[in-house]
Amino acid sequence: MELDDRKVKILKTIIQNYLETGEPVGSRTISKYPDLNLSSATIRNEMADLEEMGYIIQPHTSAGRIPSDKGYRFYVDNMMVERSKEVEDLKVELEGKKDRMDQLLKQAAKVLADHTNYASMVSAPTVHRNKLKFLQLSRVSDQQILAVIVAEGNMIRNKLIDVDTRLDEETMLKLNILLNTNMCGLSIEEINLGLIAALKEKAGIHSQIISDVMDAIGEAIKADEDLEIYTSGANNIFKYPELSDGSKASEIISAFEEKQELTELVQETLQSENNTGIQVYIGNESPIANMKDCSVVTATYELGDGMKGTIGVIGPKRMDYEKVVDSLKALKAQMDRIYTENRKEE
Repeated sequence: MELDDRKVKILKTIIQNYLETGEPVGSRTISKYPDLNLSSATIRNEMADLEEMGYIIQPHTSAGRIPSDKGYRFYVDNMMVERSKEVEDLKVELEGKKDRMDQLLKQAAKVLADHTNYASMVSAPTVHRNKLKFLQLSRVSDQQILAVIVAEGNMIRNKLIDVDTRLDEETMLKLNILLNTNMCGLSIEEINLGLIAALKEKAGIHSQIISDVMDAIGEAIKADEDLEIYTSGANNIFKYPELSDGSKASEIISAFEEKQELTELVQETLQSENNTGIQVYIGNESPIANMKDCSVVTATYELGDGMKGTIGVIGPKRMDYEKVVDSLKALKAQMDRIYTENRKEE
C-alpha cells in the first residue's frame, strides 16, 4: 500500500501536532484541522492504515497515535526536499530583488546628494531581530556537515562544521528534528544558555555539534560582513572652504572610498534604541573620526520583514539642517512607497 495525498496530509498533521505537544494524537484532534475537511471516521480508517504500514504506533490501548521511526524518516525526508526547494527558490528570488534594490539605492544616494549639495550615503537593508525559519544539516563528508540556516527576511547562510566521526543518517535525522523542533521561530535574543544546555544534553555525545550550530546561527542572524553602502556627492565637500583644506578633504574622501568608517556609522545608527527617527551628529559628536569638522545627519528606513538600512548626509557644520531633515524624511517615505508597490506587484 502506498501513501496517497490524504494519508500524507494526515501523517504530517499527526507528526507536527506531536512535535508541538508531545502528546499522542487522536482522530478528533486531526478532524479539527480545516484544511483536511475529513470526518473522524475517515481519519480513523486512514490512521489504521498508517499504523498497519508502520508509520505511526499506538503507545498504549485507548491512546492516540505517535510517529514511529519510519514516520519520522518519511516526514524529515519530505521536509528536506521541500525546504531545499524553498531555499533554491529564495536564492533565485533574492538575486532578482538584489539587482532592483541596488539600482534603487544608488539612485537614492544620487538624488539626495544632488538635492542637498552635500555628500550622501545609503546602506543596503540588513535584517535585524529576525527569527530562525528553518535549519537543515546535511552530511558533506565523513569529516564535515553543512548547516543551511534560513532566517526571516529570507536571509540564507551556509556554514561548514567539522565533525570527529562520521554521522549516520539516523543521527542526522535526530539532530535535524531536535534543532528544528526547538529552534524554529526563535529570535537570537530567545536563544539563551538554558536552551542551549538542554539541547546539548539531548544531543548527548554530539553536544559539540549543537555548540557549533549555535555559533553558526549567531553569525547568520547578526552577520554584517556583506553590508553594502552606496555613496554620492563626495566632491561636493570641495564647495565649502572650511572642508576643502587639502588634509581635511582627503580624509573625508578617503572615508567615502574605503567605507569602513561609514559601516561603523551605519551599525551605530541601527543599534541605537531610537533608530527610527532623525539623528544629528555635530562636530566631535560624529562617530567618524575623519569627520569631526562636519555634521552628519542620519535616518533609518524600514522595508518590512525586519529589514532596515541607513540614509545619511555629510556636510559642513553650517549645513541647512532643515532642508537636510526634510530631504531625509521625503526619501524615507519615497522608499517605503516604492517597496510597498513592488510587494503588491509580486
